[in-house]
Amino acid sequence: MFRLSDRTKIKLMNFYPPFLGAGIRVSHIPDDFKKAVVTMKLRWWNRNLVGVHFGGSLMSMSDAFYMLLILQNIGRGYVVWDKASTIRFKKPGKGKVTCVFEITDAIIEQLRSEADEYGKTEMILPLEITDESGDVVCELDKTIYVRKK
Repeated sequence: MFRLSDRTKIKLMNFYPPFLGAGIRVSHIPDDFKKAVVTMKLRWWNRNLVGVHFGGSLMSMSDAFYMLLILQNIGRGYVVWDKASTIRFKKPGKGKVTCVFEITDAIIEQLRSEADEYGKTEMILPLEITDESGDVVCELDKTIYVRKK
C-alpha cells in the first residue's frame, strides 16, 4: 500500500465533499504546517435566503484546521481533537471571505507540556473570518483538546 505525501493530502482536501459543496478552498499551507489559509467565494449554492454567506459554511471553514496544524507539529504521542466552536457574527459576509489559522512554537510547547503533566489539556484559540476589505465577518473560538496516547 502506498502513502500519500502531506502536500498531496492538502491538495485532496479541496475535493473533500463538505468543502467542495460549500466552495471552501485550502489556498495555502506552508511546509512547516504553522499556518493555513482557507477561502470561500460567495456562490449561488452557498448563500443564504438574504444573499450573503450561509453561517454553516462559515463555520465549516473553521473546522479541523487548527487540529491539522497541531497534529503535524506536536509529535506522534498525542491525540488531538477539535472539541468545540463558538461563532459570533459581526457583519454579513459578501464576496470572497478568508480565514487564516496560525500556531506558534509556544502554543505547541504549552499543549505538549500540559498533556505530558496532566494527561490531557484544552486550549481555546481565537479565529477571524474576514471579507475582501479586511473587515471581520465573524469571530470564532475553537476549543482544541490534546491528550497523551
